[in-house]
Amino acid sequence: MAEIGTRFHEPPSDGPNMNRSAVFVTNDDGIESEGLQILVAALHSLGHPVVVLAPASEQSCSGMRLTLRHDLKFQERTDISDSLKIKDGPPLRIFSLDGTPCDCAIVAMDGGLRAWAPEIVPTLCISGINQGPNLSVDVLHSGTVSAARESALYGMPAIAISLATYEHSDYSETLKASLTIIEACLSSLPSEPDNLGRPNGSRREISDLAPSRDRILAAFADGDMILNINGPEQWDGSFQTVSLGSRWYHNAIDMRDIDNIGVAFEVGAATIEDEDIPGTDCNAINSGSVSITPLSSWPVNHPLGLSEVLLSEATNQSSSGLPKWLD
Repeated sequence: MAEIGTRFHEPPSDGPNMNRSAVFVTNDDGIESEGLQILVAALHSLGHPVVVLAPASEQSCSGMRLTLRHDLKFQERTDISDSLKIKDGPPLRIFSLDGTPCDCAIVAMDGGLRAWAPEIVPTLCISGINQGPNLSVDVLHSGTVSAARESALYGMPAIAISLATYEHSDYSETLKASLTIIEACLSSLPSEPDNLGRPNGSRREISDLAPSRDRILAAFADGDMILNINGPEQWDGSFQTVSLGSRWYHNAIDMRDIDNIGVAFEVGAATIEDEDIPGTDCNAINSGSVSITPLSSWPVNHPLGLSEVLLSEATNQSSSGLPKWLD
């Protein structure tokens, strides 16, 4: 993995900006994954203090599964941080946990980061970069999205990022697009989350009569809305802010006899069918755009669930393709 860090060991020509916001990074592909390490190295080289708590091993498609009644091994991975650090760079701390993505988010949000890396106070949770699509119904199974959502449930603004292909593992274009979105998010957020730990419970501080842009920004800042980002196999340089599409998995079950004593099942995806629905993440990815999809962190019938009207307004895009409320 050493070559991953070296790509970003040289900061930009004008040097990294050491006044940039801190970020918390996690994922579901595991602490050793290339996508996570490339993202961390890039953020660090740009001057962002970074703290990582990610699963010790791959936890793909783990959804919001939690590990109950088991001790979880925690470890600081100085070997990884040392390989990614730049000279005189901002703080960088990397930890692993022998658990699920949601385990990592809960441990981090519920006091772990304060205890182990008090010098880094994150403004934003970034989950990724994941290998493989998290489109449409995938968001229900995705450990990447679930880690972002779990962080948001604790009041931390959060985004999930995926490279929506298995055809290659070149994260460079998705990384470039993601950094644009990350900087737009950070510029809209307070330096420290006001809602971390949910001090107001289900009470919203902003009035329902406030302008919709203010309510959308508050929902993102409070963790009531997250962003799900997917990069296409080949990026054409454009962004689209879109709703979830309709994706169908066919022939996903492989059944076979095992020595005539039983039947084994393997769940996979033999055929994927995306419905052609304009303004959705599936269509955006298939057209070569990076898709950005606002998601309610809570079920719609929860007191903090986003209304259909507000979520629709949050999905309006500017001329750049980014969400209008981020411009």
